[in-house]
Amino acid sequence: MIKTTEQLAVMRESGRLLAQVFTMLDGFVAAGQSTLEIDSAVEAFIRNDLQSRPASLGQYDYPFCINTSINEVVCHGMPSAKAVLKDGDIVNIDITLEKGGYIADSSKMYMIGNVSPKARRLVEMTFEAMWAGIRQVKPGARLGDIGYAIQNHAQSNGYSVVREYCGHGIGREMHEDPQVLHFGRPGTGLELREGMVFTIEPMLNQGSAKVRSLKDGWTVVTRDNSLSAQWEHTVAVTRDGFEVLTLQP
Repeated sequence: MIKTTEQLAVMRESGRLLAQVFTMLDGFVAAGQSTLEIDSAVEAFIRNDLQSRPASLGQYDYPFCINTSINEVVCHGMPSAKAVLKDGDIVNIDITLEKGGYIADSSKMYMIGNVSPKARRLVEMTFEAMWAGIRQVKPGARLGDIGYAIQNHAQSNGYSVVREYCGHGIGREMHEDPQVLHFGRPGTGLELREGMVFTIEPMLNQGSAKVRSLKDGWTVVTRDNSLSAQWEHTVAVTRDGFEVLTLQP
């Protein structure tokens, strides 16, 4: 669970490369594109430009490099030629990258064209909730402090927090201990120690927190069809606080 200085250096490089994928997407994602086209662009960029491996491809038999979760899709949306982005959509793109044997994991919301004020506010408040959680990270803090900060920010702004999915430790494997819940009570849960690396990735819904899975076995949607948003970073616990490994410049 604890990463050495050497291991953390490799993870820092994986995170730096993954951030470059999102910088590429910032100038690429647009209305009229299918999510399958985005998946293909990401795979080519990771393999050819970054000389790295798209870590989600084949993981748990998943057939794509990214998740593309549009509007009411909470997470694990599968790229498709039929899923074409249109004006007003919000979409989460979730990507993992492996370099040197270690994995980085991050996701980002994209707002397509003229997005409604309600949708924009959800995206912005989810971003703030993630950072409220990240700012709790330091040695001696507890996982419950992270969850509480996220839950408090979300609920005080009128949103619900999805409880079925959580952040996770990460390193040689995409999913390692501990599980990082996005709700909780301060001062409870595992105590954080220098060298821990995990993701913080809250999913906030406009309506109920309840979700359901579609028949494809992957895609998760809000049960009431309300909009959902998610942001994610890979975070390391440092001697005096935290380092976000997947930050864009």
